[in-house]
Amino acid sequence: VNTRKHPLGIPPPSEKDWLKDDEENFFLLDPDRERERDVLPQPLRMINELVMQAFESAMEVIEGRTMPEELKVQPRKCFPTSEFQVTGRANCLALSGKYLFVGLSVGLTAFNRHSFKDVCAWDADKTEICAVHASDLGNECHVLLAVDEMGLVWLFCFHKESFLLIKILNKVKDISQRSTCVEVVLSRGGDYAGILLQGNTKAWLEIYQLPKDSWLTEMEKNTGAAEGLACSSKKRSTQHSSQVDTFLLQELPVSAIQADVKLDLPELLLTVRPPKPITGTSFKGPVDALKGVDDGSMLGLGYNHLIKDSQWELHEAIFRSTYQEYLEAEGVIEEEIPRHATFHFLLPSRILMGPEMKAQPDIPVGVGVHWDGNHNFCLYLLNHSLKEKEDSDLKPDVVWPCAAPIACSAVSSCSRYLALAGEDATVTIWEKHLGYPMSVTAILEERFIRSIHFL
Repeated sequence: VNTRKHPLGIPPPSEKDWLKDDEENFFLLDPDRERERDVLPQPLRMINELVMQAFESAMEVIEGRTMPEELKVQPRKCFPTSEFQVTGRANCLALSGKYLFVGLSVGLTAFNRHSFKDVCAWDADKTEICAVHASDLGNECHVLLAVDEMGLVWLFCFHKESFLLIKILNKVKDISQRSTCVEVVLSRGGDYAGILLQGNTKAWLEIYQLPKDSWLTEMEKNTGAAEGLACSSKKRSTQHSSQVDTFLLQELPVSAIQADVKLDLPELLLTVRPPKPITGTSFKGPVDALKGVDDGSMLGLGYNHLIKDSQWELHEAIFRSTYQEYLEAEGVIEEEIPRHATFHFLLPSRILMGPEMKAQPDIPVGVGVHWDGNHNFCLYLLNHSLKEKEDSDLKPDVVWPCAAPIACSAVSSCSRYLALAGEDATVTIWEKHLGYPMSVTAILEERFIRSIHFL
C-alpha cells in the first residue's frame, strides 16, 4: 500500500512543455512524408551501416581491378587495300559505276576501283580541277561535270576508258563577261545538270538537259573510233608489298583526242534569277491585282499587293525615326540581291504535275530553288515552252512561303520528303507528293542551322 505523506504538487510550467510550431500544425502535415523522416530503430540502424560498409568495400575492390588486355574491346584497324600516288595534288573525287574519277592539280584521271589501276587521264590545258561530279549513263558511258580553278564548267563523256570533252558550259569570248561557277548539281541518271553562276553584280541559275540517249546511240555507232581514243601508255613503277599495292604514276598520260566522234550539245532549259525586291504596286484596285494573277504572276511571291510607293516610304520613315539610335549604333545594312542559291532536282509528284501529265518515275520533272535570305521555296517545271525560256523573268510554278528565311534544305533519296531549315532554328519536314508538313521541330537556344541531311 502506497500512502502519501504530502499532498500532490503541480510542477511549474517550463519551455520544454511549450508546443513547437510543427506540433501546433500537426493536423496539416502529411503523415506519409513524416514517416520518411523517421530514423530506423535499433538494431536496424546497425544492420544498415554494415550493409553500406560492405557495399562500399566491394565497389573499391571492383574499381581497383584492371581488365585484362585481351578482354578489352580493341578498335578495328582498317588498312588500305591499294594506294594511288599521283604527281600533283588530288583535290576531289567522284564515284560512278566501277570507275573512280579524281580531280588533280594538273588535270583529271580515272581509276578502275575493281582492278585498282589507272585507265585514263585528261590534262589538255594543264587545268586544275577543284570539283567533279559523275553519273552512270549505262553501256560503260559516264557523264562528268568538272569545275576548274577559274570557275569554268567542263562537260565530259567518259566511254571505253576515254575522256571526250563536249563543251565548256560557261565559256565566253569576252573575258570581262565571264561568270564563275559556284555550285554544280547533276541529277541522278544524268538527265539534267544545274550550275549556279555569279557575275560581277548578279547571280543566276542555269538548268541544262543532257541528250544522253543520243550520246549512247552515237557511242554505239562509233565504237571503233571511241576505242581509238585510248590514252597513251604511261610509265609506272609498281611496288609490291604483303599488305598494300602501290601504283605510282610518274607522268600523266597524254590527253584523249575527240577524233571524229561528235556528240550533241546540251540544251539550256531554264535560267532562274533571284527574286526582285518588293516595290510599290501599280494596280489601281483589287480587281487589277486579280487580273495580274490570271496573266501568269505567281501567288506567294508577294508581288500582288495594293501597297503604294508612298506608303512604303512613309513606313520606312516611321521606322527610322523610331529606332534611330539603334540604326546609328549598328549601322544600316542595305538590302542586297541574293547571290547564292540551293537547288534540288525533284521527281514527279502531285504538287508538280496534274492528273493528266505523264512522266517516268525515275526522271526529274522539276527543280526546287531557294535563295539566301528569302522566305520562299520555289518550284519550276522542266517542260516550259520556248517562249517562257526566252523570258528573262521566269516565274515559278509553285511557291511554298515559309515563316522565316530559309537557311538550308535537303531532299530524301526517294525524293518524297523535303526538309527546310529556317533561320529561326526550326526544321520542317514536308511530304512533297501531297504538299503538307509532316513535322515541325524547333532547335533549342535558337542556333543557326548550316546544313541538314537525310540518313
